[in-house]
Order: sequence, then C-alpha cells, then structure tokens
Amino acid sequence: MKTPTNADTTAAQTAGKVTIRQLPTGVRGLDEILGGGLPEFSFNIVAGSPGCGKTTLAHQFVFANATPERPALYFTVLGEPAIKMLRYQQQYTFFDEAKLNNAIRFVNLSEIVVEQNLDAVLTEIARQVEQCSPGVVVVDSFRTVLRKMPSGGVAEMELQSFVQRLAMLLTSYQATTFLIGEYTEGELRDNPVFTVADGLFWLSQSAERNSVVRKLQIMKLRGQASVPGLHTFRIGNYGLQAFSRTLGLAGKIEHPHGHRRLSIGIPELDTLMGGGIPEGDSVLIAGPTGTGKSVVATQFISAGLVKGEGGIIVIFEERPKKYTVRAAGLGMDLQRAVDAGLLELLYLRPLDLSVDETMQEILDAVRRTGARRMVIDSLVGFEMALAPGFRTDFRESLYRMIAALTSAGVTIISTVETEDAFDSFQFSRYAISFLTDDIIRLRYVEIDGQLRKILVIVKMRGGNHSKDIREYMITDKGLVVISPRSTNYTHLTTGQPRLAGSIKETAPEPKALA
Repeated sequence: MKTPTNADTTAAQTAGKVTIRQLPTGVRGLDEILGGGLPEFSFNIVAGSPGCGKTTLAHQFVFANATPERPALYFTVLGEPAIKMLRYQQQYTFFDEAKLNNAIRFVNLSEIVVEQNLDAVLTEIARQVEQCSPGVVVVDSFRTVLRKMPSGGVAEMELQSFVQRLAMLLTSYQATTFLIGEYTEGELRDNPVFTVADGLFWLSQSAERNSVVRKLQIMKLRGQASVPGLHTFRIGNYGLQAFSRTLGLAGKIEHPHGHRRLSIGIPELDTLMGGGIPEGDSVLIAGPTGTGKSVVATQFISAGLVKGEGGIIVIFEERPKKYTVRAAGLGMDLQRAVDAGLLELLYLRPLDLSVDETMQEILDAVRRTGARRMVIDSLVGFEMALAPGFRTDFRESLYRMIAALTSAGVTIISTVETEDAFDSFQFSRYAISFLTDDIIRLRYVEIDGQLRKILVIVKMRGGNHSKDIREYMITDKGLVVISPRSTNYTHLTTGQPRLAGSIKETAPEPKALA
C-alpha cells in the first residue's frame, strides 16, 4: 500500500483556504460545544481522572464514524482487555455489534509494552495502520506506555519525541486520533505532551456534599472556535450526553413572539392583566404556602389544552400522579392531555441536576409537544434539585434558561414561595423579579378574625394593568376572583388592614373584603 502524501493538501493550499471537514462525535451536545463537530484528521488527547467517562467518549466517537472502508483501530495497553471492555460498553445504546471485527478492530499492545521499548510500540502501531488504513485510531491508555519511561530530563524528551512521531505518523495516514490518558488537574500545566495535540478534552468529576457532578472542558482545539468554559455532562444508558453552558441561547428561534394575549383561565384575572398574558412573557406568581400558586398555574395550562395548545409542567415537589389527581379535584383533566401527547409532566428531582441538563429536558419536551405554555412549579423545588455547586449561580442560570425559552415563543409561569411577615410585601426571596415580565402577588390578610386571600398585579412589561387589590377564593372550580366592592380598609398589602372609617360593610357568603 502506498503511503498517503500531502500533495492534495498542498494543491488546495495554493488554490485557497483548506476546508476541514467536521466529524460527528456521537455524543449528544458535544458537537455544539465543539463548534459543529470534531476536525477530521485531528490528533486529540482525552485526559481526566479514573471513572469520568474517557473510554466511553472514545467508543461513542468510534461507533459513530467507523466504516468497513475506513475502519477504527482501537489499541489497548495494559488496561482492560478488549473482551472485558466490550462487555460493559455493549450495555450502551450506541453499541453496534455488527461493526465489531469489521468496521472496528481491537489490538492489544500489552506484550510489546512490557517486553520491548517505545520504538517497538510505534513500529507495531505503524504496521497495523498501514495494513488497514483506518479513519479513526484510539490508544487507550497511552499514559500506560509513557509510565514505563524512567523519570528525568532525557526521559521527558524521549516521551515528547514518541508522541510527536506518533502524531506525524497518524496524520500522514489521514486518521482522526484519540490518545486516552489518566491525568490529574495539576499534571495538565506545562506538560510537553499536550503541546502536540490539536484537541485537548478534559473530563472531571467532583463530589459536592452528597452529589457527584461531571464536567467537560475543551482546553484546546485547533482550527475552529469551541464554546469556552466548563460544561456538565451525564452518563446514562445512551453513553455520554453533554450540556453546553450556552444551551438555548444560540440557534434558530423556533416560535417567534406573537402579539396575542393568552388567557390564564380565570376571566377576572385576565381582565386585571389587560386581556391576559402577552405571548412569550415570563410570569412570576409569588405568595406563601396555601395561597393557590399551583392552582393558578394549572388553570393556565388547562386553558391552553382546551384550545389544543400543548403544555409542559415541570414539577419538583409532587409526583406526576399526585399532581394530576389534585388537578382533577379542581375540575381539570390533565391525564387525558398527557395520554394524548399534548401535555408532559416533567418530574425532575435527582438532587444533582444542572440548570443546563434541566433546560435540555425542557427543550426536548417543547419539541415533542409543540408546547407554547409552560409552568415551573416551583423555583424553590428547582433550586433544591440542583447540585450544591449550581445553587450558587442559580439566579444567573435561571435568567439564561428563561431567556432561551421565551425567545422560542414559550410563555412561562413560575411559582415561588414567599413568607408573609405581615409587615412587608416581598416578591421573592431570590431577588429575581427583574428576570420576569409580569408579577402576580398573592397574600393573606387578617380581617374580622378571618384569614382572607388577596391578589394584585404588581408588574406587567407588556402593557397596562389594573392596580386594584382583589380578594379571591379557592373553590372546587379553581381560583375565583370575587367581584369588586367598595372597602373601608387600607394597608391591605401589609397583611394588617386598617379601617379608614367607623362603618364596616357586610356581604353575603362568600365573604369578601368589608
């Protein structure tokens, strides 16, 4: 077989800029982080501590790109034998048994590494590469080869020389290469081996209290712009899935904003809001426990379902079955919509979530249902479901998530629990009111020895709204706003109303503000 030359590349360079093809990684979300895919014929190092998914990442790339015409060569070195490795890898959905020994070939270098030197290892790799002209080459783990070297300056030079010669060899055969190695974070600094690489993938996992969080960073990528920073990833039955920290902020808007108003399912509340919620707005419903925040949110979803509009309810504090049963008690049949595929109840409560992972789940549900309405119930539960490290940046992450969803034309209602101190009128303990377009505040007031409920529209960016404070009740039909009446009470927003005069009006049941 004739060794490939660089003649084609040289000709292309004289004619103009060389076009580098991008290969799919087979890892959902990773192509977006890389800027479109992995550069073909690149020489890459995947580094990280044991157990963080390096081998699984390499296998996903191999199964996604290997073909009988351009097979993948997978070299194993003193680590897991191929038969043991495949026993576990075949549990993932990306595994395709038909590609084994056809499009994917495993070569064990253990004996050569133990009995001979680096030159012999390089010779054997060259022989195997020349024999089958692979499109993908993986050495797992190349760090094992290098650990045979004695320490010292001469050894470091020989080590770097070995990696450079290996890179030149595989690049000349136009193979996309992965070297897998176990490194600690401290070893990444000033390591001459990494200067040879075109791409450097750093995978890590850390324990935060009782949660384990995995993160990925593209520390180096020649020839194209990747998304900088740390990105979370999860390992499931699908293998690795990466979640870009810019997820949802880039790309085409699927549902541009409309000019219509969406009914919240409560006619009197729609009137107070000037005709309903402007489509694409983010609404915050704030109030203490028991004031009906979830009831309003459910009525909003139900009003859309009646019109055939898909919806999503993201819940953290109740299981889906309990949520639908409670809604049925208020006359809203959510289960029928769930069975019809028009509504999804996403129950997210693993206690080690990232905001990016949550957003991916929501965006997937939006695409499946065509949802234009969404409820997050509640922000307190959302925060508690996050791994401790993500709670620190909760406000910034929430802003990014809401911006991504509303820009896609989804109208969002979020509920948040506040404490009624009866001497203040807080909107949210998170100081996130600026993130929302509209705010509805619910609270308790004490009148004549009774605990009553009032609501008020505090803010609406999309237009004018009523400034009236209205009493409401929770009935078997949901939340009902009581017809307005004159009142002699002031200071209602403090929770401690005062009589403006000596006359107190009475009214038939249901009792309203006197």
